[in-house]
Amino acid sequence: MVRYVYDFTEGGRDMAGLLGGKGANLAEMTRMGLPVPPGFTVTTEACRAFLATGSEPEGLGIEVAESLAALERDAGRKLGQADDPLLLSVRSGARFSMPGMMETILDIGLNDRSVLGLAEVSGQERFAWDSYRRLIQMFGSTVMGVDSALFEAALAALKERRGASDDLHLDAADLTELTRTYKEIIRRETGEEFPQEPEEQLQRAIRAVFDSWNGERARIYRRREHISDDLGTAVNVQRMVFGNLGPDSGSGVAFTRDPATGRPGIYGDYLANAQGEDVVAGIRNAVPLEELGRTDPTSYARLREYLQTLEDHYRDLCDIEFTIERGKLWMLQTRVGKRTAEAAFAIASELADEGMITEDEALARVSGDRLARLMFPRFDTDAVGATLARGIPASPGAAVGVAVFDSAEAVRRAAAGEKVVLVRQETTPDDLPGMIAAQAILTSRGGKTSHAAVVARGMGKVCVCGAEELAVDTGARRFTTNGTTVTEGTEISVDGSAGTVLLGAAPLIDSVVMRYFEDGGRIAEDATAATTSGSATAAGEDSAPVVAAVDRIMRRADSVRRLQVRANADTPEDAERARRFGAQGIGLCRTEHMFLGDRRKLVESMILATTDEERDASLAALLPLQREDFTGILAAMDGLPVTIRLLDPPLHEFLPDRTELSVRVASTVARGETPEPHDVELLAAVNRMHEENPMLGLRGVRLGLVVPGLFAMQVRAIAEAVVERKRAGGDPRAEIMVPLVDTVKELSLVREEAEEVLAEVSKASGVTVDLPIGTMIELPRAALTAGRIAEAAEFFSFGTNDLTQTTWGFSRDDVEAEFFSAYLEKGIFPVSPFETLDREGVGRLVEIAVAEGRAARPDLKIGVCGEHGGDPDSVHFFHGAGLDYVSCSPFRVPVARLEAGRAAIPDDGTDTTK
Repeated sequence: MVRYVYDFTEGGRDMAGLLGGKGANLAEMTRMGLPVPPGFTVTTEACRAFLATGSEPEGLGIEVAESLAALERDAGRKLGQADDPLLLSVRSGARFSMPGMMETILDIGLNDRSVLGLAEVSGQERFAWDSYRRLIQMFGSTVMGVDSALFEAALAALKERRGASDDLHLDAADLTELTRTYKEIIRRETGEEFPQEPEEQLQRAIRAVFDSWNGERARIYRRREHISDDLGTAVNVQRMVFGNLGPDSGSGVAFTRDPATGRPGIYGDYLANAQGEDVVAGIRNAVPLEELGRTDPTSYARLREYLQTLEDHYRDLCDIEFTIERGKLWMLQTRVGKRTAEAAFAIASELADEGMITEDEALARVSGDRLARLMFPRFDTDAVGATLARGIPASPGAAVGVAVFDSAEAVRRAAAGEKVVLVRQETTPDDLPGMIAAQAILTSRGGKTSHAAVVARGMGKVCVCGAEELAVDTGARRFTTNGTTVTEGTEISVDGSAGTVLLGAAPLIDSVVMRYFEDGGRIAEDATAATTSGSATAAGEDSAPVVAAVDRIMRRADSVRRLQVRANADTPEDAERARRFGAQGIGLCRTEHMFLGDRRKLVESMILATTDEERDASLAALLPLQREDFTGILAAMDGLPVTIRLLDPPLHEFLPDRTELSVRVASTVARGETPEPHDVELLAAVNRMHEENPMLGLRGVRLGLVVPGLFAMQVRAIAEAVVERKRAGGDPRAEIMVPLVDTVKELSLVREEAEEVLAEVSKASGVTVDLPIGTMIELPRAALTAGRIAEAAEFFSFGTNDLTQTTWGFSRDDVEAEFFSAYLEKGIFPVSPFETLDREGVGRLVEIAVAEGRAARPDLKIGVCGEHGGDPDSVHFFHGAGLDYVSCSPFRVPVARLEAGRAAIPDDGTDTTK
């Protein structure tokens, strides 16, 4: 029989799949002996069963009732009893952290009778009515579907009538009145009364949390974070402890290290006389955690002890929620904390220094995506103008955009191609679409643990919180600060590292990590020395610690990875940059880019040639230009392989646009004039070569077989470039790659011609030129017949861009704008197959081709040169599939190096990269 409910005393952190991350960690803290309010977890299996059928799975109600009875026995009180009520919180808890994306209901068990009992037993009437109005507000919006704005408007109106600046200035009578108003809102909006039976409240709250798994904001967040829709959420039912009992009570959030920079020490926010939701929501500005050390040194000392215990136990940055109830400290949650890219590298390196984790574990705890974020540019602090406002640097980076004041406007403008900054007093989970669309998030309230800060860090978005100087007026769509008014559509700059907001577009400069790679890693020695000597200061002022951490982890990745990393480069400049970034050769040198610009005329003449002599003359003119190109690239990559792809695109791409040319000729005729003969000749050629789908037409190897001398000219240019480099004392390692092969016969014919040319050059020069000849596998038929093709190929390189197009039947230039957003919305695929390799379809073809190719030719060298070569998830697949190398753009080389290293180390089952 399936079991759906587990007491906190029965689980552990290794049960996150069943109990969710929150439930598993509550159980772990309980097992460790930390002060956790008792409770139980309803499993993710129960959620999945409920979502599949729309009703509770058989036996769930009985298990919940039994667990509730045990909780009541332990407390010596009944849920919602009139004199001294037991109250419960009901919280979501998915396997992977989804902060604020699903529902929470606090104070379950309060009703018109038990609120009076709570007031009497606590001796605080205001506290009791404050708790009751919170329950009605949460339950009404979450469970009963009432628009939360109606409750917020009622609260705002009451504060305005009383002249109260915040909730704390409302007394018990005010809150009693507000409770009646909230109940009337529910009655008016739903036609039913707020439920008075505690058991009904609990049952409906559990169902609401289940339903919230499929809520819009949860689905959007999962798509953004690539979390499976099939996991479901657990539900944690826990005895309430109260931080809103007066000045000796409060709630807070703490981190064992700074989640923005990674610096050691305790960081967090605390609100006296508040429940935990107040801290996370950012509706009141919390005080730094150190303030608790002055007001309640005993609780602060105990909290520091627990934080150290948890970091030692989890061996990682921990994020903790806690409540102090009349001087008693309670631990409500812990998890491995979300962190910025900068903090991820710094913490991994520091924990390795401290001996808490191994070098391989440090490598596993970072990711290529985070490394890419560190390579983003920063503001030039020496060139910025006056600062508009300062706030808390919640998530680092630099972003420029126009100010917008609601989520919908952010989404609308971003969809139109505009860069935006979302400005709010504080964000809520409903702002998630706008946060995703924005370049940065700016709030006037909240701190490093507010909703805006936590979600922004998780997404790698720039964020400044708690900029108290900003008077944000969302209704008027503007903010005012220090006498300056900024209206919607005004360009501003947000520096998430310094916590500053600037008017206009501040200039950008390369990040220090980008400079580290541009410098070939040489500046790392200075950074390591600065960090060791203690002269490094805070991030944004001195980035020596993060540079030293990146260098350390990159060295580890390079030492353990099996996959080589090459670059896609078409010029000597790109090749030199790629080499500085750590590329071990060029996996794709596109020759078509060498036919553009002034050389296009020579290609035109080749296409328009009517005799063999005319065509040969055009090719002869192109030969020295091609040779010069190849010589420069081979020099830049001396001693490393350079895979040169023969001409791939259809020839019409080198001719004028058909429509434009037709209009020009027709307009000339309409004016009674004679068109230019060259235009007429070009139009005839364009019409002759027109194809309905040129990407599936005369291109690649087909060009080489039907345009005499084209591939021979390119092979000769490569061979002569090799000779020139050898004579200059170089070590050129060119490889010839034939594109778009479908059959072994195509490749064999091109190979025969190429070998003849290589032999001619060798004989004429007296220098042996024996170059590997291989092919791109970019068509399904080639993948399925790879064993035959390998008979004529010394290497394969998967062109996964075309292989994805031809496998899916997608034209990338058309479908991404046409319907990909709908496909992502409907979950047909979780991420674009052009961004991350489709393992089930395209990946299966790759695996077949690898297996059959190596069966026919065991020494077959295999790589990938499509854009997937720089995608972190795809790199792991290619490692597992047995490829020898990946190739990507020069700027993605560091990312691929890091991920190739991560792919080579054993997976310990933990994931701190999300």
